[in-house]
Amino acid sequence: MWFVYAFLSALFAALTSVLAKVGVDGVNSNLATAIRTTVILVLAWGIVWMTGTNKQLTLVSPKSWTFLILSGLTTGGSWLFFYKALQMGTVSRVVSVDKFSVVLAILLSVLFLHEVVSLKVLIGSGLITAGVLCMVL
Repeated sequence: MWFVYAFLSALFAALTSVLAKVGVDGVNSNLATAIRTTVILVLAWGIVWMTGTNKQLTLVSPKSWTFLILSGLTTGGSWLFFYKALQMGTVSRVVSVDKFSVVLAILLSVLFLHEVVSLKVLIGSGLITAGVLCMVL
């Protein structure tokens, strides 16, 4: 089931990029990011309240709060840079470089989480890197 969700995530991310490219036309990229973030904020909290999971808010540990806040800050940075890049470049090139995050996430997971990667993951990371280079050079 995780694959279905991961695929849907990729599909929605692809739609996000195309829709965002049209949306940032003539709009400051920071303002566009703020508008997008507001929509996401309302949607996410709406889901939390509709499903009743807001009752679990007090159960979130200080460690989880810290890392979720840090994750939120890095997400915000990613979106700000992504929208600025979309304003300046083509969707195909910007998304290609953005998806290099897969390789960087694998590298960071090895360095900081001590995850073990298989040969298949290393080969896949190499292919992603080669693909990004082919699409941007």
